[in-house]
Amino acid sequence: MALPKLNSANYELSLPSTGKKIKFRPFLVKEQKALMIAQESEDEKVIESTFAQIINDCVADKVDPYKMPMFDIEYIFLKIRSKSVGEIADLVVTCPDDGKTKVNVSIPLEEVNVQVKEDHTNVITLTDDVSVVMRYPCLGDTKGVKSDEQTKGLFSVIKKCIHEVHDGDEVYKRVDMSEKDLDNFIDSMTTKNFESVSEFFESMPKLSYDLEVFNPKTKVKSVVPIEGLQSFFD
Repeated sequence: MALPKLNSANYELSLPSTGKKIKFRPFLVKEQKALMIAQESEDEKVIESTFAQIINDCVADKVDPYKMPMFDIEYIFLKIRSKSVGEIADLVVTCPDDGKTKVNVSIPLEEVNVQVKEDHTNVITLTDDVSVVMRYPCLGDTKGVKSDEQTKGLFSVIKKCIHEVHDGDEVYKRVDMSEKDLDNFIDSMTTKNFESVSEFFESMPKLSYDLEVFNPKTKVKSVVPIEGLQSFFD
């Protein structure tokens, strides 16, 4: 006699990048087990592929985790996790006013959203005539980069995220750029140019929550910004 199948509830969310609504279900035990095994391996590539597979399995709509902006992926994963394990994340944070007192806090995951800075833009002006249009990094952009090669990884991601180069009225599409031309273009940037490109990544949308923390020793209230998916589960 076949055992009964257990049905999971379905939920809906809106992608931060486009507003498109997609449906998802919570983790099943098989996905939770796969994630635990991946985390125990401490292998970044294993964790990455498991992360992508869980997104594919739990989202009803057709999505490609390797092509979506990372902040979309993190937001989807946060929502799946909140419906699977619990909608409250319990953390230990250090009070910023004295830099040493640790307190237990709880974050309602339903209140965590992707925040976009008002002055953020994906169009970066390099000179009076030249500008670049950037796309947001995806899960697949870190493929082939070793964890101990941070500088190489940074340049690799920058190169992959250049979507267009504008020179006056002429527009160069990414598909038409050779790897060599891109390398030469990036190498020809001034330090100020490179800082402007780096600012795009530093200011791009990210999961964020302003956590109010009370220090029981100093009686001081502070606001601690919690940013990035991993920060909500430490």
